[in-house]
Amino acid sequence: MAVTVRAAACWLWWAGVIAAVPGTAVTFSPTGRRIGVMAGAVAFIVAAVTAYAVRGGRYAERASAATKAAKSVFLQDRRVTARAWLRRRRWWLLAAFVVAAASSLALPCAGGMLLGGIGAGLWAKSRRIGRIERSQDALLWVRPDGDGAAYQLTGIAAGDAAPGGGRRRGPVTAANPVAAPAPRRRSARPARPRAGRS
Repeated sequence: MAVTVRAAACWLWWAGVIAAVPGTAVTFSPTGRRIGVMAGAVAFIVAAVTAYAVRGGRYAERASAATKAAKSVFLQDRRVTARAWLRRRRWWLLAAFVVAAASSLALPCAGGMLLGGIGAGLWAKSRRIGRIERSQDALLWVRPDGDGAAYQLTGIAAGDAAPGGGRRRGPVTAANPVAAPAPRRRSARPARPRAGRS
């Protein structure tokens, strides 16, 4: 579940940054670059707080009501999940980017900073989901039937995503037995006979 939130945060953040950078070169705006940046800073903070707070409590509620996933359930890779999210929303993301970039003609950088604020708020929300997953020592997954209102639980080592939707990194621990390499066994060597002294 956190993978989709993190993917949205990543794409919105970078779309906002790319849309805001050209606004720094706009000199013919009726409001001026200084006013545009100030308005963008306010929009960034409001958007980040809103994206973080909206429906934030539902994850904890649904996590407490989640059921344990069956062993036969297919767990989708995080890259596949992120790619599917982008494929379904690529035109909306492109439209938001175009509008944010075009808004620099009136308020330089403001539209891009708004998009970036949404991305920052969603990234903070993915971290919040990660804390919920760590507290339960489990990962939250959307059900195979696509019901977003009901989650399933798996062990912390299931799949290739870490709590919060990020890529699993760091040294392998006991909580991550899936990625643990098989121990190497040394083959026993026959003892060499020692020559005795005459």
